[in-house]
Amino acid sequence: MKTVRSSKQKLQSFLKHEQTTAFWFILPAIALLMVFVFYPMLQAFIISFKNYSLVGAGDVFVGMDNYVHLMKDRAFFNSLKHSFYFAVIVIPIQTSIALGLALLIQKKTATAGLFRTLYFIPVIISTAVAATVFKLIYNKEFGLLNSVLKALQLPVTSFLSDPKTAMNGIIVLGIWKGAGFFMIIFLAGLNNISPDLYEAARVDGASRIQQFFKITLPLLNRTMAFVVIMTTIDAIKLSGLVFVLTNGGPNSSTETVVFYIYKQAFTQMRMGYATAAAFVLFAIVLTISLVQMKLFNKDND
Repeated sequence: MKTVRSSKQKLQSFLKHEQTTAFWFILPAIALLMVFVFYPMLQAFIISFKNYSLVGAGDVFVGMDNYVHLMKDRAFFNSLKHSFYFAVIVIPIQTSIALGLALLIQKKTATAGLFRTLYFIPVIISTAVAATVFKLIYNKEFGLLNSVLKALQLPVTSFLSDPKTAMNGIIVLGIWKGAGFFMIIFLAGLNNISPDLYEAARVDGASRIQQFFKITLPLLNRTMAFVVIMTTIDAIKLSGLVFVLTNGGPNSSTETVVFYIYKQAFTQMRMGYATAAAFVLFAIVLTISLVQMKLFNKDND
């Protein structure tokens, strides 16, 4: 009995020591999160109830006024519409391209490594550099795109100066810039699927299309969920490409919600109003992400 009690005490002592050690290891991370994430979020939430300005002495508590005015702000809802338009177009196209590229480079061939690098290069290129290059490509006078249209005897256009085409130009750049990253995610998911499943399907006479829809897609469900949710978040918080390419123009036709928040905070110095808009956007993105997770989990069940 004494031996059993002694063993239990040693085990409890060991577990307690392990828990204490684990706590000290994660304490720095918790402290950094508290100082640089959670505390600033709390302060931002408080500021959203104030008439707070980066200049002057404006720091007056206004209650829900910022949120009430935001619900009546047509410019805010237009910016949301532009962000959702970008998201609705980008999510299916970028996801399909990323999955297609992953399927192309999955097989181990002599050139697979080269193509993986080429497809991933847009991801590591700076947003400012990529946007500047595409701005030159879209240029009406000497841009590559209009040169091709001229060669095909088609009418040229100023893509970024026309409200009807400006957002589409940003969409093309966004897809080109982000597809390579999600290609790598899909590639990791494809490599986790056992080759035995495909071998058994071929023995049963399944075609490549049947294998794709009956094996690949179902087993990529979790990877697909991650890609769709991350693409949605990235699309809705689009701002960098807009800032460099169009600065929200022409006629605010490319002003996304994050760019609108930036303008309110740092151009018009309405930090309280901009913070309220940021928390509304946070609630929208959180709701969409939770709905997407629930839908994908339902598919898993």
